Amino acid sequence: MTDPLLQVEGLTTQLGAVERPARVVDGLDFTIRAGETFALLGESGCGKSMTALSLMRLLPPSGRIVAGSVRLNGIDLPRLTETEMRRIRGGRMAMIFQEPQTSLNPVLTVGDQIAEAVRVHEGRSRNQVPARVVELLRAVGIPDPEQRVGEYPHQLSGGMKQRIMIAMALAGDPRLLIADEPTTALDVTIQAQVLRLLKDLQRDTGMAVLLITHDLSVVAETADRLAVMYAGQLVETATVADFFAAPAHPYSRRLMESLPSADKRSGRLAVIPGRVPPLETVFRGCRFADRCPAVMDICRQEPPRWLDICEGRGVRCHLWNSGRRSEVSDSWSEPGSATAAEPRAREDELLLRATDLKVHFPIQRGVLRRVVGYVKAVDGVSLELRAGQTLALVGESGCGKTTAGKGILQLIPPTGGSIRYRDQELVGLGHRSMRAFRKDLQIIFQDPYASMNPRMLVGDVIGEGLQSLGIEPRRANRMRRVAELLELVGMDPASAQRYPHEFSGGQRQRICIARALAVEPRIIVCDEPTSALDVSVQAQILNLLKDLQDRLGLAYLFITHNLSVVAYLAHEVAVMYLGRVVEQGWVDEILDDPRHPYTRALLSAVPVIDPAQRRQVIRLEGDMPSPAHPPAGCHFHPRCPEALADCANAYPTQTRLSDSRRVHCFLAEVRAEARNPSCQQDAS
Repeated sequence: MTDPLLQVEGLTTQLGAVERPARVVDGLDFTIRAGETFALLGESGCGKSMTALSLMRLLPPSGRIVAGSVRLNGIDLPRLTETEMRRIRGGRMAMIFQEPQTSLNPVLTVGDQIAEAVRVHEGRSRNQVPARVVELLRAVGIPDPEQRVGEYPHQLSGGMKQRIMIAMALAGDPRLLIADEPTTALDVTIQAQVLRLLKDLQRDTGMAVLLITHDLSVVAETADRLAVMYAGQLVETATVADFFAAPAHPYSRRLMESLPSADKRSGRLAVIPGRVPPLETVFRGCRFADRCPAVMDICRQEPPRWLDICEGRGVRCHLWNSGRRSEVSDSWSEPGSATAAEPRAREDELLLRATDLKVHFPIQRGVLRRVVGYVKAVDGVSLELRAGQTLALVGESGCGKTTAGKGILQLIPPTGGSIRYRDQELVGLGHRSMRAFRKDLQIIFQDPYASMNPRMLVGDVIGEGLQSLGIEPRRANRMRRVAELLELVGMDPASAQRYPHEFSGGQRQRICIARALAVEPRIIVCDEPTSALDVSVQAQILNLLKDLQDRLGLAYLFITHNLSVVAYLAHEVAVMYLGRVVEQGWVDEILDDPRHPYTRALLSAVPVIDPAQRRQVIRLEGDMPSPAHPPAGCHFHPRCPEALADCANAYPTQTRLSDSRRVHCFLAEVRAEARNPSCQQDAS
């Protein structure tokens, strides 16, 4: 066994006042060996990112390392001066951050930013730097690197920006790369590219990777070993194979049970009640005790000691210390999660039909602002929403999902097409005429904090729709209705007297759901409502949405790129690419037997925990083309690994594979005719 590259012993980091500090990292012990990927798992607020910043010595001004050692190749980093640490930071040890847009300087070209890292850490002459920058860009898979060096961060896609961050990190030839949630904001196809890139770089350079994430599926496919973190402490370490075969800690088990999947459709997801305790808390016993279903008296009285189960595996839990480890797996048979409920029958009531919906934005140039073209964000989308059903709209960022949702609600005026709500045409209605329909058509936005006025109390936020639409003009009656809504979404009615910043992300999303429900809508557009949430909080929101749909008969247009959520919640799926729906059908039809090459590529890129269920990844090279200049013929053909000669000449007509299944693809058309000569085709 090789000596550890990084050895962390007793690392303790505090933030804030010395009298009552927040112990964000509390006695961490772990090792990372050369060439391996070590994952750090846990919910937001557990201390994962603070651990990374402690290793890099990039703590905020109030932060300090108060105990422990961090040895990189035998060098104790906390003992180095800042000047000495700068030679290590970005050199032997580098870091890529969660949000590349905020990490890159917007007024410098990406070439200049990489060049700065090359000059600092490689000491090359000025004449050698440009060639090295191009070499790094080529190493991370940036197409046409000679041109990209002169571009600014805003000109690049999210995946490109993350590749630029990786190139900057590689400039110092690091032995350890810390990746803090490197794929959280990326689509599954771009995520697959970035993870494959990191694996290829590991193979070529032998560097180690510390992967910080809350995505268990990513860990299952990429990591060798992992550690689970909770409230500043490690509660479990194991190899990836051992962990996913049998999690040892109740918290780890709960995270696993929170993951949505198709086989859990008929029941409820397990949830972890409450949230991570504040790290300035003075803990007496186990830090997970208040949220653990297997809690014992001793858990509240004494902190559990670390127990080494076997070589490379350990756990911090009284169940193991007291010989009651079987209760870790026995505590999950709660009502509603293990017992399947009867699936709701599909409703037939058609609420809304969008036909050939188009939303084009003009491109204006010159002093006179002449229109020289159009960004065709949505270009001929047809959808139907039925009572009690969920239609999932999936696809990569930039494909037009959110614009389609806002166009359906008339929040963005459509350029063309028809939207009929209960046989009433909505396109062309003015603001006054649309007010009559606003109560029936609501939206839940992706970022709950940005969608609420921070100066308004939660009660006023939820009741605003009741007041503005004239449903409940009297404040006393509105507050009674607000209290009912807060209870409906599982929150204390007293929350109405607090401000949005006082709540967690999951609680804020519940408030937004309560706001949408206040006016008793029939249709709710859910725009990525769980994308920024931990898996445990995501499970709470998905359970809530499912319960409300069963109880109230709501129709959801669920916009997402998380296909695990689609498998759990949706009835129908529509796959969008560059402003158009390329495939649509019932969820089991699409996920089990995708017919469009783009759908197959999306599904193949989704990380899966069970190795037996993993698909061969279909690599999509490059980024989605601009909707201002879509390719001729099938929009997907420049990236399609199965493109035919006809694909570049004409857009494929719609092929009906069944009453519920439609696809736009020449290849699917050929295969459908071979299977069934009577297969229907039309020009829609």
